[in-house]
Amino acid sequence: MTKAVTDADFNAQVLEAGKPVLVDFWAEWCGPCRMIAPALEELDAELDGVDIVKVNIDDNPDAPGRYGVMSIPTMILFKDGKPVATQVGAKPKSDLKAWLVGALG
Repeated sequence: MTKAVTDADFNAQVLEAGKPVLVDFWAEWCGPCRMIAPALEELDAELDGVDIVKVNIDDNPDAPGRYGVMSIPTMILFKDGKPVATQVGAKPKSDLKAWLVGALG
């Protein structure tokens, strides 16, 4: 299950993580966010080299503001504490997986 991350623990859980982290910026009221949630859960279970976490933008405005999140869902892949790839909008699981695997290198 994807883990919820807050503004308070964003640095520890994402920027200081020992492996790449995909952050899903989402909100309860966002239909496309709810549509991709099961795909992200499955990818989190399937892919060993990356952690997938969620940041609720309504409860945690600092992190999305810091990384220029203007619409949701927005997924940002962090490697070594830096954003290296961004995907905006809902996509099928196969597209999300291809993007993520490609971004991981």
